[in-house]
Amino acid sequence: MTTATKPAPQTEAPGATPEHELMDLQREHGGPLLSFLLRLCEGDRQRAEDLVQETFVRAWQHPEALRADYASVRPWLFTVGRRLAIDARRARLSRPAEVGDAVLESARVCADHAERSAAALDVREAVATLSPEHQAVLLQVYFRGASVAEAADALGIPPGTVKSRAYYALRALRRVLPGYGSNTSGPR
Repeated sequence: MTTATKPAPQTEAPGATPEHELMDLQREHGGPLLSFLLRLCEGDRQRAEDLVQETFVRAWQHPEALRADYASVRPWLFTVGRRLAIDARRARLSRPAEVGDAVLESARVCADHAERSAAALDVREAVATLSPEHQAVLLQVYFRGASVAEAADALGIPPGTVKSRAYYALRALRRVLPGYGSNTSGPR
């Protein structure tokens, strides 16, 4: 009957370098460590591989842990890998969610300040070509947000005249500014 003996602590073979020891360690424990970390990373292989690599970097930085009087270094590697996975998860949860390309492609594009300024200048120039009566109605109804009745009171003209002037003013603007005014609703 043979008795189980504890393996002798790892000692450096003559000519063995820390890099060779690390390669041997990775060859022996890399597969099981990757499988373990894949489960912790919910199947995200890239994240798990990054954690395996970081675990072996920690092993390289702490050779004393690898030469300790343990039967196997695997529990130490798994503990380090698990802690790295927990830290990575906490870091991901503390940041805002990343947005994929599909979301950006469907996002509404807003005109920049220069485009809005240029459009405002175009509209001002076009409004300046209108008669003073049409300008006054547009100013009341569209720029100040007055209702037809309020504009009629402010200008001292009947509500029907406000509607008529607003209609003809917008029609003239549409001719001068093609592309603008397609979403313009009539006076209230």
